Amino acid sequence: MDRKLIVMPDDSAAPILDAIGAATKSLRIKMFSLTDERVLSAIIDAHKRKVHIRVLLNPARRSGQIQNKGSRVVLTSAGIDVLDTNPDFAVTHEKSMVVDDSMALIGSLNWDTAFEETRDYAVVTDDPDEAGEVAECFDADWSREPFIPRRASSLIWCPGPGREQIAAFIDHAKHSLYVQNERFQDAIIVERLVRAQLRGVKVRVMTRPSHSLRANQLVEGIGDLRIMQDVGVEIRKIKHFKLHAKMLLADKSRAIVGSINLSASSFDDRRELALAVGEPAVVNRLVDVVRDDWKHSRILDLSDDAVLSDLDRHPKRGGRPGLSSVATTAG
Repeated sequence: MDRKLIVMPDDSAAPILDAIGAATKSLRIKMFSLTDERVLSAIIDAHKRKVHIRVLLNPARRSGQIQNKGSRVVLTSAGIDVLDTNPDFAVTHEKSMVVDDSMALIGSLNWDTAFEETRDYAVVTDDPDEAGEVAECFDADWSREPFIPRRASSLIWCPGPGREQIAAFIDHAKHSLYVQNERFQDAIIVERLVRAQLRGVKVRVMTRPSHSLRANQLVEGIGDLRIMQDVGVEIRKIKHFKLHAKMLLADKSRAIVGSINLSASSFDDRRELALAVGEPAVVNRLVDVVRDDWKHSRILDLSDDAVLSDLDRHPKRGGRPGLSSVATTAG
């Protein structure tokens, strides 16, 4: 078994384009957002080579904003089979691809501006069981049928056992835990991170500033970060690009990489996928990247004044609704 780590924006779109270009039999693509013209061209080129291609695209964000309409037109006009993702889920946030039934790509990166603008990760695995399980879920979602994850697997699915698997991952950390995620809005996971810090694990969190939260998520999002900060968890934001990764790294030896935000909606309502990895080649590169990100980060000021100032600088993100309650509910 071989696994490889893809890091954005460092690696550019090349690994994705190469994987699509290497397909000889089939491609199963499930994507939250697909707009990159290079990727669309590569998929169409594969179709011209007689590769059997099926694409599941998320039709709309939870807000109702339509997604992927132009890409769907481009692909269907070329004769490629495209469906909306399974309507049983509020959103399909999974970002995956299965190539020739033998290789799977699992990650946090959308095939859009992620290639140039965001910190994102993906893992490529040629493990036949893992590729087969991702393909099974794709086929089930394509056919609108139930999917039951395999019991013994490194794959982490939502809805399903994802919350319990990530909680267990945190509980087994002994010395250090780096977490990069946009959302910290699940009581069980926040509790586990607090407990880890209190039992002596050095917990370091990288997340995004206040204005990235929707107005209805602001109080909970800021409050949970403050709870962790109060027990000594270091919380920072990366300075040089947008953080979109969903990654946990424990004891420089184990990691989880995928699409799962640490929020109740991701665990309970959305189709999500992540992969637990322990291969030295993958973990060692993650260690190097995360250490560099931490070095080029700064403390995230969670005071009322700082949060309000951040929101005022980004008024189109919803301004101040509900902020007056942060001090009383989350302080």
